[in-house]
Amino acid sequence: MAIVTLRYWAAAKEAAGTAEETVTAGTLAEVLAAARGNATENGDAAGQDPRLRAILARSSFLVDGVPVGTRAPEAVVLPDAAVIEDLPPFAGG
Repeated sequence: MAIVTLRYWAAAKEAAGTAEETVTAGTLAEVLAAARGNATENGDAAGQDPRLRAILARSSFLVDGVPVGTRAPEAVVLPDAAVIEDLPPFAGG
């Protein structure tokens, strides 16, 4: 497991109520499940703010400045100290 920084922008920042947080996770999927510290032990996001969950589902992500693109979040393995940028759709996109 890696300790990573998740940075929120625009609508994601508003829904999360913070600009960034530190998460312990091995993959991008685990980061998304743990966003805002609301994941359960089973790794689901049951307690996550529904607005944030919806925004994360539509977002694009950068890991250390490199676009994740169409890779499945489960396939994106994170190095320790990675910085993940959450880029929600802008201008209706």
